[in-house]
Amino acid sequence: MGPFIKKIRMLGKKNRGIDDSRKDNTTHSELTHKTVILNVYRANARKDDSPRYDTFEIPVQRWMTVLDALLFAKSYSDSSIGIRYSCRMASCGSCGMKINGIPRLACYTKISELSGGRTITCEPLSNFPLIRDLVTDFSQFFERHKEMAPFIRNDNANITDETMLSEFKQSPKDVDQYLQFSYCIKCGLCYSACPTVATDTRFPGPQALSQAYRYYADTRDNSSIQRLNIADDRHGIWRCHFAGSCSAVCPKGVDPALGIQLLRGHLMGFSRNEKKIAELRDPVSEQ
Repeated sequence: MGPFIKKIRMLGKKNRGIDDSRKDNTTHSELTHKTVILNVYRANARKDDSPRYDTFEIPVQRWMTVLDALLFAKSYSDSSIGIRYSCRMASCGSCGMKINGIPRLACYTKISELSGGRTITCEPLSNFPLIRDLVTDFSQFFERHKEMAPFIRNDNANITDETMLSEFKQSPKDVDQYLQFSYCIKCGLCYSACPTVATDTRFPGPQALSQAYRYYADTRDNSSIQRLNIADDRHGIWRCHFAGSCSAVCPKGVDPALGIQLLRGHLMGFSRNEKKIAELRDPVSEQ
């Protein structure tokens, strides 16, 4: 913290009549504990070394996340810690890991919000092949995603004449049908938490199936039957037992379990497909 920022904070306290000598009774762990114990899972799939946990004592501040603690350990204690991260704002989904046994994004998890006292345990995501330490292999995860054809299928979308570029007409109601499921950042937390994925390697997983519904509900897409056929498999949507753990760990509120049940309703005939295919706006006639 720079002296300029400290001076601003002191002036702010003075203007509000705050006495620095007054004891702070806050119960936040970052103020109760000046340091935390960080246990990091260490293993390398290319070596025969036995998995172990390395322990680091990390000084904490009010604003620190688990990712900040890991980067502190990597910078000042052990530069060989394997960790994947990028945006640091819960948008890329790269820093997914198990934190105190629960799949979370390290950059989105504040140390002050964790229960369990001073100890924080970081482990790689379950149901993913391990590469090294906290880094896992997402190859199979992305293959399952690709199997759902995660793109708009519509013959009118293939515009060959660039002078006729246009867009589909969608009402706010049409967008609401799939908007929630379009927030998926492919972080893999739901895949890690799913008990069915742990027992059936051919199960697509909650992320893939919820994205199947996302495109099924999109009025710009006209391949509803083909999408249902993809999900209608003995290792597909029928293997979901609706545990709901996928929705519980989703950092973006996608609720994959809801998308799976909505898609299952259409397969079983409980829900009627009232989707009207969106029309392509004519840029020439509207000029």
